[in-house]
Amino acid sequence: MKIIRPEVELVGELDGEKIIKHIERAGRVCYKSESRISDNSAEKFIGNILKSGHESVIEHAGATFKIICDRGVTHEIVRHRVASYSQESTRYCDYTNDEKFGGELTFIKPCFWSDDDENFLLWKETMQKIEDVYRDMRKNGARPEEARSILPNSLKTEIFVTMNFREWRHFLKLRTAKRAHPQMREIALQIYKILNEKIPVLFADIEI
Repeated sequence: MKIIRPEVELVGELDGEKIIKHIERAGRVCYKSESRISDNSAEKFIGNILKSGHESVIEHAGATFKIICDRGVTHEIVRHRVASYSQESTRYCDYTNDEKFGGELTFIKPCFWSDDDENFLLWKETMQKIEDVYRDMRKNGARPEEARSILPNSLKTEIFVTMNFREWRHFLKLRTAKRAHPQMREIALQIYKILNEKIPVLFADIEI
């Protein structure tokens, strides 16, 4: 059994300067103000359209992240409908496979318990039991799509998520809020940090 922490990876290049110029070019068509495009006009233009609520313009660009988290978190992620998803399948993945998975299950450590917390120790003991039973079921001839019926929310999964920037703003406003689930917020804050560093004009106004 392996226990890891969740992580986020930006997939592909994200050139903030090129992206905001692309968005500006698309947005200025609405006002027929293309003649006002200059080397330094994009940031101010985008700042103004965001303040005015004209966020459809930023749908012309987006980003993809590879997220490693538990399956419970992905149940919340995929509720965002304006997005594309590709997720690790427990139906086709055989976690007893030594080459792909080291012959073991991997679980995401819950962020709300310390290593010596009694609840964490109970959780860890339960995850070990689940791994043992999963192995026994596979040895008894159960297929991965059958044995997966005992797998918990804490099972590690990988999911590619692509959203346009309007949807990423919506995602981050919801998922970084204090009322968000702690594990969901843990992921969302990592995404916010990356996007805000790359394209602050699109994300700096989101209150964390």
